[in-house]
Amino acid sequence: MANIQSAKKRARQTIVRNARNASQRSMLRTSVKKVIKAIEANDVAAAEAAYATAVPILDRYAARGLIHKNKAARHKSRINARIKAIKAA
Repeated sequence: MANIQSAKKRARQTIVRNARNASQRSMLRTSVKKVIKAIEANDVAAAEAAYATAVPILDRYAARGLIHKNKAARHKSRINARIKAIKAA
């Protein structure tokens, strides 16, 4: 355990940040899974609606540094390609 006051404060801050990051990462993954679930059910309307809610979440957390910006772009690109594929089929 930390003995110096600043190290104790850092330990407290780390606990709060880890909890916040875990919660936000979970929300992000859930939003992406909702889109994928709708795609697998071949429900274009639901997939597009879920995609519309997932995109701002991906962008927000990429901007904040929770995930890398390329990871957000990769998710958006792949999901959008799958939505277009089920529209075409």
